[in-house]
Amino acid sequence: MHRSVPTPRVLAIHAHPDDIEFQCAGTLALLKQRGCHITTATMTPGDCGSAELGPDEISAVRRAEAHAAADLLGADYLCLEFRDLSITHDNDARRRVTEVIRRTRPDIVLTAPPIDYMSDHEVTSRLVRDALFNASVPNYKTQQWEPAPATNHIPHLYFVDALEGLDWFGRPIEPEFVLDISATFDLKLKMLACHSSQREWLRKQHGVDEYLESCRRWSAARGASIGATFGEAFTQSKGHPFPNNDLLREVLG
Repeated sequence: MHRSVPTPRVLAIHAHPDDIEFQCAGTLALLKQRGCHITTATMTPGDCGSAELGPDEISAVRRAEAHAAADLLGADYLCLEFRDLSITHDNDARRRVTEVIRRTRPDIVLTAPPIDYMSDHEVTSRLVRDALFNASVPNYKTQQWEPAPATNHIPHLYFVDALEGLDWFGRPIEPEFVLDISATFDLKLKMLACHSSQREWLRKQHGVDEYLESCRRWSAARGASIGATFGEAFTQSKGHPFPNNDLLREVLG
C-alpha cells in the first residue's frame, strides 16, 4: 500500500541546463499551482556549451540561467557538478545522485528517458533510477560531509520524452500518456528563453536557430495527440520496486 501525499514534493532532474524546460516545465508549473514544492536539478552546469567561453566561464553563465528559469517557476535549483559528455555510471556517481535524493526527499521524480540521442541523458536516467532505490537503504553510504538520512519510501518515477520522441534509429517512442499544458505553456517558453547561451551554442554548433519555435512545434505535436493546444509526454516506471499508482495524474486531477 502506497502512502497518499496531498501535496507531494517534486524533483525534476535532467542532464543539462534547458533539458527540463524543454521536456517538462509546463507540467512543473501545473504542479506548482497545486501547491507542490518543486526542485529542479541538472547533472552538469553546461560546461561544454560554448565555442568562445572556457568551461568555468560558460558554467557560471548557464548556472545563472538555470537559476533564473527556476525563479520564474518559484522552484529551487541545484547542480550536481558532473561535466558535459562525461557522466558515467559508477558507484561514485550513484552516491552523488543518492545524496541529492536524500536531501530533496521527493515523492515524484521526473527525469531523462532510458533511450535518447546522447549518453549524458541515458546515463542520467539510469543513475536517477538507481539512486531512488539506494536512497532508502540506510546502510548505503554516500560518503558526503553531513549526509542526509535515508528516505522512508521510494518515489514515483516518470521519464520525460526523448528528443523529438525518437529512439536511436529514428523510430517513434510511444509515451504512456500526454498531459495538457496549454494553460502553462507561456511560462514554459519564458523559462526556456532564460537559456540564451544555449541558443547561441546551438546556432554555432548545430546550425539551429529556432530554439523557442522548436519547443513550440514539439509541444503542439504532443498536444495534438490528445486534442490539446500544447502537451508534454511521460512514461511511468512501474517495475519493481516503484509504486504503480499514478500519483502525477492524481495530483493534477
